[in-house]
Amino acid sequence: MTEVTNATNGRETWEEKVVKPTLKKASERKPENKFETNSGLPLQRLYTPEDVADLDYERDLGYPGQYPFTRGVQPTMYRGRFWTMRQYAGFGSASESNQRYHYLLSQGQTGLSVAFDLPTQMGYDADHPMADGEIGKVGVSICSLDDMETLLNGLPLDKITTSMTINSTASVLLAFYVAVAKKQGVPLNKLGGTVQNDILKEYIARGTYIYPPRPSLRLITDMIAFCTTEVPNWNTISISGYHIREAGSTAVQEVAFTLADAIAYVEAALASGQDVDKFAMRLSFFFNAHNDFLEEIAKFRAARRLWAKIMKERFKAKDPRSWMLRFHTQTAGSMLTAQQVENNVVRVTIQALAAVLGGTQSLHTNSRDEALALPTESSARTALRTQQIIAYESNAADTIDPLAGSYYIESLTNSIEQKAQDYLDRIDSMGGTLKALENGFFHQEIEDAAFKWQQEVDSGERIIVGVNKFTANIQDSVERLVVNPALQDEQIARLNALRSRRDEADVQARFKALVSAAEGSENLMPHIIGCVESLATLGEICNVLRGVFGVYRPS
Repeated sequence: MTEVTNATNGRETWEEKVVKPTLKKASERKPENKFETNSGLPLQRLYTPEDVADLDYERDLGYPGQYPFTRGVQPTMYRGRFWTMRQYAGFGSASESNQRYHYLLSQGQTGLSVAFDLPTQMGYDADHPMADGEIGKVGVSICSLDDMETLLNGLPLDKITTSMTINSTASVLLAFYVAVAKKQGVPLNKLGGTVQNDILKEYIARGTYIYPPRPSLRLITDMIAFCTTEVPNWNTISISGYHIREAGSTAVQEVAFTLADAIAYVEAALASGQDVDKFAMRLSFFFNAHNDFLEEIAKFRAARRLWAKIMKERFKAKDPRSWMLRFHTQTAGSMLTAQQVENNVVRVTIQALAAVLGGTQSLHTNSRDEALALPTESSARTALRTQQIIAYESNAADTIDPLAGSYYIESLTNSIEQKAQDYLDRIDSMGGTLKALENGFFHQEIEDAAFKWQQEVDSGERIIVGVNKFTANIQDSVERLVVNPALQDEQIARLNALRSRRDEADVQARFKALVSAAEGSENLMPHIIGCVESLATLGEICNVLRGVFGVYRPS
């Protein structure tokens, strides 16, 4: 207490005798009440011991690898090994994307991350009218087991981990992956990776949903149960705050709404009869790294501590591994600008360093040209090199949680955690995540935050370099990646060839079994894998499930 008292007295003296005379000569850049984080949290002029007077080191920080995991989930963090450098990639055909994966691995990438095109995300084959003009545009087109075999050709599935950013069709894409592994002779217990599989955030912030929420949750819990016994090293869900933030949320909302979704998934798995300590350790998270450098670091630390408390106190998990919030980070796509694209390299570097100092387990760094098109090979290499320079040249990863103990960082960590908890309490009072979703709570909160941000940009109160200040009347000469316009016809031809050689009677029998299982309570994953192995297509399997579950139409 002596340190706090001295700091209080010293600060008052400093404010009176040093700051006031200075302000009489020159005012600060903004009125005092206008200094705030990107999330609107007020910023004091100075932070001292009095701002963390209630901090208990053992209770609130502890040690890396131990509850409450504020300082990291591994005892040695990056002194053991660096985070996984997992560059998100996928475009055009499975063959083209496979070549990009081999290239990135040859350049030092340490894990795969697959981007799928919109028809694949929405459960449409390349020959469906809804897929017209969208094949391979924002990711790779995967319609069948043949496509997945091509995508993974020459990649050692027992030695690399693969993340697949897929949600409403996650069960089918995982089935493709499992079927390829079986054909390659790779034991399923050797497979490592993640499917995003976070359907709730699709209803909240993104929109690539197919079925209503409750059957969608059933698909997720079936996958969790299947992988717990059959693919034990697979992360069955990556609960994603990334897209919530991209939709315009604040950092506090990103933490709160992501953990609200996670709570709903845990509750659904428990309701299906599963043991929390059997599945919770395979849950993972996915966060955004935004522009407010220090707020982002505090955000990651707050999320870790809050989730540990939720799992230990709310769900009574006993295994310390169930308390860990392990997360992947991607730099903020929404912060990339089409103007002066080289500035994006700087933005991505700041965001990536925040993720590292915040203790991420894996990281994707966006490419400088992604505000214009899918990244070229050159820009993807620069994005990967950004991570490698942070890892090998900056020494930022050589000590654990280096900003711990900063009066500002600890105060901000506490503030984000408390305000996120306030949101969770509000969501509980509404009846939980599904009820809050149904009454439009998440949408309204995110829209309000996004509107406020855009107003500040439009008015010039918030500076975006090269956009509303420091503009330049120049035309950037940027090479752009162009997807082959003939791809759609080629993909449809491959689909027709596949259908002509498969055993149609076997396919229909598999569909009949899937319908029966969907109408009952049997786990759907073995049946979906059976359909995939009979060469049923993604769109056909999704249509079978549409017939049983229906299609979600937002009110």
